Amino acid sequence: MHLLNLGILAHIDAGKTSLTERLLHSAGVIDEIGSVDAGSTQTDTLALERRRGITIKSAVVSFPVGGITVNLIDTPGHPDFIAEVERVLGVLDGAVLVVSAVEGVQAQTRVLMRTLRRLRIPTLIFVNKIDRRGARYDAVVRSLADRLTASVVPMGTATALGTPAARFTSGPGRAALEVLTRHDDDLLAAYVDGTADPSRLRAALARRTRQARVHPVYAGSAVTGAGVDALITGIEELLPAASGDPAGPVSGTVFKVERGPAGEKVAYVRLFTGTLRTRDRIPFGPAGQEGKVTAISVFDGGTDARADTVAAGRIARLWGLPDIRIGDAIGVPHAAPGRHFAPPTLETVVVPAAGTGRGALHQALTQLAEQDPLIALRHDEPRRETSVSLYGEVQKEVIEATLADEYGLEVTFRETTPLCIERPTGSGAAVELIGKDPNPFLATVGLRVDPAPPGSGLAFRLEVELGSMPYAFFRAVEDTVRETLGQGLYGWQVTDLTVTMTHSGYYPRQSHAHQGFDKSMSSTGQDFRGLTPLVLMAALRRAGTQVHEPMHRFRAETPTDTLGALLPVLSAHRAVPGTTDSRGPRTLLEGIVPAARVHALEQRLPGLTRGEGAWESAFDHYAPVRHGTLPERPRTDHNPLNRKEYLLSVVRRVTG
Repeated sequence: MHLLNLGILAHIDAGKTSLTERLLHSAGVIDEIGSVDAGSTQTDTLALERRRGITIKSAVVSFPVGGITVNLIDTPGHPDFIAEVERVLGVLDGAVLVVSAVEGVQAQTRVLMRTLRRLRIPTLIFVNKIDRRGARYDAVVRSLADRLTASVVPMGTATALGTPAARFTSGPGRAALEVLTRHDDDLLAAYVDGTADPSRLRAALARRTRQARVHPVYAGSAVTGAGVDALITGIEELLPAASGDPAGPVSGTVFKVERGPAGEKVAYVRLFTGTLRTRDRIPFGPAGQEGKVTAISVFDGGTDARADTVAAGRIARLWGLPDIRIGDAIGVPHAAPGRHFAPPTLETVVVPAAGTGRGALHQALTQLAEQDPLIALRHDEPRRETSVSLYGEVQKEVIEATLADEYGLEVTFRETTPLCIERPTGSGAAVELIGKDPNPFLATVGLRVDPAPPGSGLAFRLEVELGSMPYAFFRAVEDTVRETLGQGLYGWQVTDLTVTMTHSGYYPRQSHAHQGFDKSMSSTGQDFRGLTPLVLMAALRRAGTQVHEPMHRFRAETPTDTLGALLPVLSAHRAVPGTTDSRGPRTLLEGIVPAARVHALEQRLPGLTRGEGAWESAFDHYAPVRHGTLPERPRTDHNPLNRKEYLLSVVRRVTG
């Protein structure tokens, strides 16, 4: 039986979880359709998901459609959970993008569609909620063509819109033929010759859909079931089946990690090639460490069932890999599409409530970070605080609820702050020589810092001979450079620079007569790890750094007559419109805004635009902080900027 790993994506409240329930019911997997409002859906499993009626974590269910088995992955619609969507995209064969017939194209719909098209993932569009008051079909299709892509193919007509009797009648019309002929020369020639019969049209539609050149549009209602059968037919006939050689080398990707009842790690894996069996030892992760698979469950028939093997194309859950992380390759690394969304740009401190132990909180947050590595932790031992990075404010509520429900821990949060970076403004160098005061370490290290182009990250270079000292010492210097630059002159990560090692030196292994190795006379890796932060920060101080804050590119669509109220508020929040496009009663503004101001503007926009404004924003770049006091981040290291404090912590003695 053919397989199809299908993702359902949509803006929040477009009805994709309800559509999942309807698809499972139509396939005979469940007897009763769950309700998002009642919290009884098949894929929303977290308690917070059931309370809020939104999907946070990707859930997988399986059902048969004709001659194929569909692994259906229900993904979040809220932009704060875009990391979940990102991980799913790499395992999909096709997607269904759900759009509300009432609200139409939303900001997150545009973000998702741009990504799906860029990755060339074959995508069907389902216009949901045609039974709701205010539902539109033709207008939404036009909006899809104007705001998402011109390559949308209407697959039928909708009638009795806005009533329980709303129906979708399938059958591509002239509009579908016009779109397809723009992408298929053979079909255009057949149309000119008068030989473009329905079977030829259908074949061209399937071919171009699988190439992600066109996007068929269906309509219906997940509540009444209208149009769902037509969508299921489209899924079966138009989307490509999973490919992969089961006899080839094992290659897969981990897209989700959760904890089992006993606290064990369970990895969700898409297998691209090969066959994996229980008790197999497989390499995984960037370091290629090995683990033994102790159990496998494969999704089938609406749930997952234990199995001895999993073959190419399938999604399975694996046990026995305690060090596995999201994003790890299983076996031979698969050519992944890479990062599709920007990393988090916000941060907050998690504050334990009375009765919540800091040790238990630290352990729980560490486990959550294992499940979502894009949500990074930062432990401040001197202040006994833990910070967590975020995409948006809603994630605070998710973390709070997860800690309470799964770990019994009560927490609050401090005010959210932007995650800034530092970039060097010039060049600087420093050196400390072995045996020369005030250097207390048995090592010579010289480093030069030079600025590099934005986005280039960190490069480490050598201007000394690689054979001038043991390789382990060079490695110790480079690793310490990378670690130390996590906190620059103002406490932020330093990036976009080249660090060059200009001097090196060491004492070889020494011993007294008839005695063993004497550490007090011989250089060790610890000497280089201890000295490098002092030299690096001295060079960085001479180079100088500038703090940069994360900036979002925004797009605001608003009634033209509300601009007078909106523009001053945008200015007060340091949002700078770059273009203004007035189209009769509506105006489109595009520009740049600091990430720290996005949430406040999202909160203000409805009141300023009579509820008619639409806002979307995404990380765009980092810009120098030019307003107010430069933001500083408390240090969590031994502070190599303060030599006395650093040496007291590292070597327990001060020289010079």
